[in-house]
Amino acid sequence: MTRESLPETDLTRYRRLREQGSLDRADLDAVLDAGFVCHLGVVVDGRPLVVPTVYGRDERQLYLHGSVASRSLAGGTPVCVTVTHVDGLVLARSVFEHGVNYRSAMIHGEARKVTDPEEKLTGLRLLTEHAAPGQWAYARRPSRKELAATTLLALSLEQASVKIRTGAPDDGDGPDAELGLWAGTLPLTSAWGAPVPDPLLPPGRPIPGHIARREGPATAERRAGAYGGESNA
Repeated sequence: MTRESLPETDLTRYRRLREQGSLDRADLDAVLDAGFVCHLGVVVDGRPLVVPTVYGRDERQLYLHGSVASRSLAGGTPVCVTVTHVDGLVLARSVFEHGVNYRSAMIHGEARKVTDPEEKLTGLRLLTEHAAPGQWAYARRPSRKELAATTLLALSLEQASVKIRTGAPDDGDGPDAELGLWAGTLPLTSAWGAPVPDPLLPPGRPIPGHIARREGPATAERRAGAYGGESNA
C-alpha cells in the first residue's frame, strides 16, 4: 500500500533537524488524534496572538471554535496551528545536548469561517467527539441561540508538516561520555483520572459508560486499592 505524503511547500520545508521531519500523512493524523488542544497563531490588528483552543478534524480539514466576540476567530486571514505532545526529557551529559522527546504538527493556511448550518453542526460534532467520544449523542445538542454565539473555523490540512524526536541523548559516543555521568531519558505519560461528579447532581446518578471508560488503568487501580481492597487493621 502506498502511503500518502503531504505536499512540500515553502512553509512546510524542513530547514533544521531534517531527520526529525515527516511529510507522511499518517504521522500527521497520529499527532492530531493523540490530542485535543491546539494553539492558533494569527495576526490581529498588526499584533500576533496565540490562542489555545480545542479542535476536531475530518480527512480534509481541522475545525476550531470559539465565541463570535473572539478577534482571533474572524477568519479569512493566514493562520498557523500547532499541536505538540511531550513524551519525555532527554538528559544528556552536557546541558547543551539536553532535549525533549516530542511529537508535533504545524498546519498553515487561511482559516475559513463556517457559515453553512449543516457544516457547522458537523464541525461541532467532530470537535466534541474528538475530545470526548460519545458525548455528542449523550448531551443536549446546541440550540439556535448557542450556534449563533459560536464561531467555527475550518482550516485545510493540505499544508502541514510533522516533527518527531525519539530516543536517547546524542552524546553517548562523544568526549563527554568519559565524564562518568548518568544520561538517559525521563519519560512523561498522562492519563485521565477518575470522573468527578458535579456536586449538584442528584445522588446515585451513574457515570455514563463512554466517560467511565476514559479513566486510566493506573488511576483505577489506585482507587480500587484505596476503597476496594482488604483492610490491614
